[in-house]
Amino acid sequence: MVHMFLNGQAMEGGPFHKYLNGAPLVARTTTAPGYRLRSFGDVFPGMWPDPSVSSTIAGEVYELPEAVLRDELLPNEPPELELGLIRLGDGSAAFSMLLRPEHREHGGTREITSFGGWRAYLQAIESADPG
Repeated sequence: MVHMFLNGQAMEGGPFHKYLNGAPLVARTTTAPGYRLRSFGDVFPGMWPDPSVSSTIAGEVYELPEAVLRDELLPNEPPELELGLIRLGDGSAAFSMLLRPEHREHGGTREITSFGGWRAYLQAIESADPG
């Protein structure tokens, strides 16, 4: 079993949550300080470490069997993301999907770090939509 920090479409209620195959939620938490977040067309987020910032990113930690991570979740992740290790707010480590370096300044994306997480960003753009 591995601990996997999710901060996008695979979180509870998201369209990729089904790929967790019922894995148990361990915690709703944040990263340690030092992470940024971008939106890719409001379809998925990309997170990466940046020690020059004090921002944290909200997400969920799940206990995944290695086979679920390898065979279900990873094959369905966007190609702009890669598996990495992050530090959580409590000081522990967890696996997470990280934005590949070549996509961190990618055109057509939006820096959304100030929202503190994917869900907060989606709620903000939904609230701003007059339709």
